[in-house]
Amino acid sequence: MRFIEEVVVDEFLPTVRSMLAEDLRDRGFTQSEVASALGISQSAVSKYAAGDVARHERIVADERVRDLVERVGEGLASGDLTPVAALVEIEVLIRQLEEGDLLADLHETAMPALADADVEFSVHDPDSGLRERERVLTSVRRGLRTLTNTSGFAGLIPNVGANVAECLGDARAIDDVAAVPGRLVDVKGRAMVPGEPEFGVSEHVATVLLAAREGGATARGAVNVRYDPDTVEALAESHPTVEFDAERPTREAVADAVAAAGSPAEGDGGTLVLYQTGAVGIEPIVYVLAPTASEAAAIVRDIL
Repeated sequence: MRFIEEVVVDEFLPTVRSMLAEDLRDRGFTQSEVASALGISQSAVSKYAAGDVARHERIVADERVRDLVERVGEGLASGDLTPVAALVEIEVLIRQLEEGDLLADLHETAMPALADADVEFSVHDPDSGLRERERVLTSVRRGLRTLTNTSGFAGLIPNVGANVAECLGDARAIDDVAAVPGRLVDVKGRAMVPGEPEFGVSEHVATVLLAAREGGATARGAVNVRYDPDTVEALAESHPTVEFDAERPTREAVADAVAAAGSPAEGDGGTLVLYQTGAVGIEPIVYVLAPTASEAAAIVRDIL
């Protein structure tokens, strides 16, 4: 794991300081004056002058960095720029280069997984797409851990398999929903998880979740379990419960049923139980929806 701040400290700052030290020496500064202007020791200036500090070629070659060094060097030499003002100028460029630019590229080189994420990532944005996706995946993993560690859960897995899913806040399609690829199955009384959660791998549970949201539900997490009247009754004691028609297309049936049921009462916390009692060739299923996948899993755990 390598943070972008480490790229700044290990690559950018040594390179820029070395370039600035050289620029100021060329302007007639003594070693002591360079050290004072840059807020570093004279021994550090000596290392820069001797070439003992490696420079990053891509940073040196960047025209904006070269322009910054020239402007800051000229300003410090003329007295038009104070050390504080120089620091601000450098900080501004750092922030610019961190946002999908040179430093972001160097960060991806150091952390290839960032490039593989295939989503725009703003390192200083607490609501960045990458951060939200990782939080969703974490929630699904927590939900899986809750269920696989719950005695008796395997008995709730339908014949078609179970899944734990959670969608992004602005989800519109299956690719916006994270779940387990291949579904959970009951193997000799144990819930087996076939792989790590991914986005876009669930069609069935994701469709129900998205349809419920289209109908007005606010839930982002979902778990499906085997249908049993006692299960529905137990869930209905604490959560709003809605039945939908299994003979209709799932997306339409769920959206219409949720819309017809209206908004849940205050205090329900965004939870919702959906179920259908089956049809020819369709297994009856119960879907537990909650604000997150981990919360949906906890609801299922609590009925066992």
